[in-house]
Amino acid sequence: MTYVMSDLHGEYDKYIRMLERIDFTDADELYILGDVVDRGEEPVRILYDMSMRANVYPIIGNHDYMAVSLLRRFCVEITEENYATQIDREIMQLLALWQQDGGSTTLAKFRALPQDHRLALIEYMEDFATYACLTVGEKEFILVHGGIPFEKRHLPMEEQNIRELITERMDYTKRYYDNKYIVSGHTPTALIDKAYDGRIMRKNGHIAVDCGAVFGRPLGCIRLDDMAEFYVEQQS
Repeated sequence: MTYVMSDLHGEYDKYIRMLERIDFTDADELYILGDVVDRGEEPVRILYDMSMRANVYPIIGNHDYMAVSLLRRFCVEITEENYATQIDREIMQLLALWQQDGGSTTLAKFRALPQDHRLALIEYMEDFATYACLTVGEKEFILVHGGIPFEKRHLPMEEQNIRELITERMDYTKRYYDNKYIVSGHTPTALIDKAYDGRIMRKNGHIAVDCGAVFGRPLGCIRLDDMAEFYVEQQS
């Protein structure tokens, strides 16, 4: 079976409970559509768990991209000779923006790791895919964290702009393809249509799976084989 979830944002407990909820086994496949890190308390624990599972396929999100770009800097010993190139004003500004956008928990957990674990984690994140194209049964799917500009929908995926794939927000009012579904995260479904608050949204050929788990709403997961939906609610 093929499952998809997104925007875990450090919600380790919900992630593990979802794996139990879907009875995830080595015979299944799970695609995680980015934003594994930031905001929640345990981003590193999720990354470790994902990295140990050969059948979990991560796709990079904007938070993951920002994190790995900056964390690489903290794996280099800072000296008088390289200080200006490693920690310049631009890097400090990006670091401040990242921390304001939820990066503080990721940075704290990362800095607590031994150096070899830091490097292994960065290398794992640098291998995150930018998108995936799947055929499940008779259905075709494009999996992406952010989105595809509507006017660029006819471009092959390998020609799409990577930054747009991780930061663009889909136009959910428009059908992009006649014979394909687009599965995306990035935008909590409540912000797309209040009727889908805390639930997966399916309409116009879109499947939006970011239910806002880090904001106290359920974590959602969809099984592409039969479109079954699964939810893990916030524990009191």
